[in-house]
Amino acid sequence: MLQRKIEKFLQTWKQVPQHNPLVVKGCRHCGKTTSILDFAKKEYDHVVYLNFQEKPDYAAIFRDSMDVNYLVMLITALAGPEAVFEPYKTVLVLDEIQECPEARTALKAFKMDGRYDVIAAGSLLGVKGYGKEPAPIAVGCETVVNMVPLDFEEFLWANGITTPVLDMLHQSLDKETPVPEALHLRLNELLRQYALVGGYPAVVETYVQTHDMNAVLEQQQAILRDYEENLFVDVNKRARAKLKTVLDAVPLQLNKENKKYQYAQLKKGSKASQFEGALSWLEEAGIVSRCYNLTEPGLPLERHAIDSIFKVYMKDVGLYAAMLTGDDRLKLLQGDLSGCQGAVYESLAADLLSKGGRKLYYYHKNSGLEVDFVIRCQGKSTLVKATPSTGNTKSLKTLLQQPEKYQVEQAIQLTTDNVSRKGQVVEMPMYMGFLLG
Repeated sequence: MLQRKIEKFLQTWKQVPQHNPLVVKGCRHCGKTTSILDFAKKEYDHVVYLNFQEKPDYAAIFRDSMDVNYLVMLITALAGPEAVFEPYKTVLVLDEIQECPEARTALKAFKMDGRYDVIAAGSLLGVKGYGKEPAPIAVGCETVVNMVPLDFEEFLWANGITTPVLDMLHQSLDKETPVPEALHLRLNELLRQYALVGGYPAVVETYVQTHDMNAVLEQQQAILRDYEENLFVDVNKRARAKLKTVLDAVPLQLNKENKKYQYAQLKKGSKASQFEGALSWLEEAGIVSRCYNLTEPGLPLERHAIDSIFKVYMKDVGLYAAMLTGDDRLKLLQGDLSGCQGAVYESLAADLLSKGGRKLYYYHKNSGLEVDFVIRCQGKSTLVKATPSTGNTKSLKTLLQQPEKYQVEQAIQLTTDNVSRKGQVVEMPMYMGFLLG
């Protein structure tokens, strides 16, 4: 059983007096159901589980009335004797709740009643263009948390890296002192494995149990097939074709010197208006992440974002790796993270930063100034360069030398080297990137 960060969140949620029903959002296959049911079975005497995708008939329960006693009666009738409702000892789990908007509306009734805890989960909640019409959501009557595939820290837990070791990394970063060499080598090796495996639970479990990269790839390809065959099923055929076109193009869009996303490369003569909806759909579904260019790198970053100029990364670096072929895939299997004109290493950094909850930004000017990522760190705008070697830091130096113009005073270089400082630039190993989240 993989250890997940949401376990602590669930414990805290339950301890809050008169807590709201909980809604867990997240992409398909990220582990929502497993984590929720494991928690529920440990913490409650009775667990009532309804999955609206597996049994669409359950949706009829919520069509006529929002009276809790009435709903409990119908759930008991349809779900059978295993559905036991005992006040303050039962949790109702509503899975794939996006298939039944009325069930989400009913969360207010359960909140006001207070006898039964409710945890809902959905993979396409709030995704525009999804087949089900949205229903009214009562403000203040639900708590929403987002879940993603395993981040790098969770991957380290799965591979036996303990809390004292992670505490040592925090201290090393805070004091800007090198990580002990043996540990540094081990973590770099795990980082290379993470670049291939990523964080989807079934994939991580396969890796931990077998260390068979062919089996890992099969699991990842199965997830990609499921997205195409099942996740896209509730849009029309034309829209499904666009979703597939946009998703398949992510590695190609990154495998060029200028990694700006270009709609014209998707199909000859295509325009943004034809594919913007499909890209937004994939982003809202938690499959891809956009990284927006900035007019200037100072705070607040969101104010300076250019909506029409961006790069697109896979949310999970493992799925990105699974989409690579030929020599690009071979280099990665051999432990070389420099492939695809730097896109592999950038994708790894994007994974570590975005799974930590950050929105992604970068800075590029036609003059040649370019920084892979710009983040808010310790209350300051911070430039981030992602490169396996120490590499060219000309852009970092240019920006840092003019703090009044660019509003930045510090930078981080994510490399394979150990922790050190060179003036205003902290060099740190990529495996520490999750600490910036």
